[in-house]
Amino acid sequence: MEKFKYLSIKDVKKLPNTTGIYCFKKNKDFLYIGKAINIKNRVKNHIQQPTFKDNVFVPQTEKIGFIASGSEIEALILEANLIKKYQPQYNQQWKDGKNYYFVAITNEKFPRILITHQLHTTNYKLLTNHIGPFIDSGALRQTLRILRKIFPYRTCNRIPKKACLYKDLALCPAPCEKETNNYKKNIQNIIKILQRQKNSVIKNLQKEMLLASQKQNFEKANEIKSQIFAIENVFSHSHVLWRDEIKGTEFLWGTKELGSLGSLLGIKTKIKRIEGYDISNIQGQEATGSMVVFEDSQPNKNEYRKFKVKITGKPNDTAMLREVISRRLKHKEWALPQVMLIDGGIGQFNVAISCLGADLPKTELKLSGGLSPRVMALAKKNNELFIEGKDKLVLLKDLPQEVSNLILQIRDEAHRFAITYHKTLRKKAFLN
Repeated sequence: MEKFKYLSIKDVKKLPNTTGIYCFKKNKDFLYIGKAINIKNRVKNHIQQPTFKDNVFVPQTEKIGFIASGSEIEALILEANLIKKYQPQYNQQWKDGKNYYFVAITNEKFPRILITHQLHTTNYKLLTNHIGPFIDSGALRQTLRILRKIFPYRTCNRIPKKACLYKDLALCPAPCEKETNNYKKNIQNIIKILQRQKNSVIKNLQKEMLLASQKQNFEKANEIKSQIFAIENVFSHSHVLWRDEIKGTEFLWGTKELGSLGSLLGIKTKIKRIEGYDISNIQGQEATGSMVVFEDSQPNKNEYRKFKVKITGKPNDTAMLREVISRRLKHKEWALPQVMLIDGGIGQFNVAISCLGADLPKTELKLSGGLSPRVMALAKKNNELFIEGKDKLVLLKDLPQEVSNLILQIRDEAHRFAITYHKTLRKKAFLN
């Protein structure tokens, strides 16, 4: 389990602007553990705008710990694990055993997943497993709704004689109609994810996808690929829970972050425009490309562009990216960015650089300040960052927190925009 990094309570301004877990501590004793979309802002609220509860433990606090998770669901699960492990004094006082929430799994042929805080009552004699404790029931319920879309399961008290609407919504595999070998796997995968074994689930799914492909069961392979993609998507940096905490804005960075990025790229002038790119497709079908635009630290959605990829044939992400960037560069009426961030590895990185050199004369690439767009590419595996002009790749974890957060947020926004358009095209193709 990850370890807390600690700061003096006087150094709250040094806390990261990222999603994760925080704690208030006196000597070796944990006073309170919580989760937040923005750790710095949440801790500052405890101190500067204290509630009655805050006024009890904040004056006792000597140091503040934090763990950056980069994911709201990961933070929710980690919070439960840490509270269970450390038993913080004021979490315990304000949440007695009856008010903690647990995820419970029934001992049935086709198990159900329930949320309960009464593990030992006669209502739940069939419980065979439970995970928790969780404090935020709303976030927990939303998390299970998200996971159910990836790994469907039943919620009915009794199995009906025929399938209900949940089958049509792809939220239940309808064990009432037929035996399904995947049902218990779905339940086991959800349990593993809630027990912080996400990577194990993904590795097992990757093996199943490869085996299905080798047997030429491409429909099954595509289904598993979609599950892997969905897991990675919900555990990405994008916000899927607790939207009330961020008060309508999802992009928590500004002058400091842009300055740090400029230093990394060797850009001495103020960065005014960044573009992020991603490709989305399943086996080359309904392929789409996205371009998201950030100007002065905020997304400019009027400048977002989506591309329906025209090339056909075998899946080729680099060729698709080449088409998207080439089509983008033909629009001379669109302002050019100072930074282009590509979702991909060395292949996509080289394609973007070659497009800039081939599709526009150097004179047209010049921006105010005499700089051409600098290209970066972020590979999902190990979050490896390729930077134009640097011989060696950089691991995102080795960069300052504010820079890694900025890059992840742009990458995730490009990914969200691409997959949204891709799903729209898939739905249209299905209906036709």
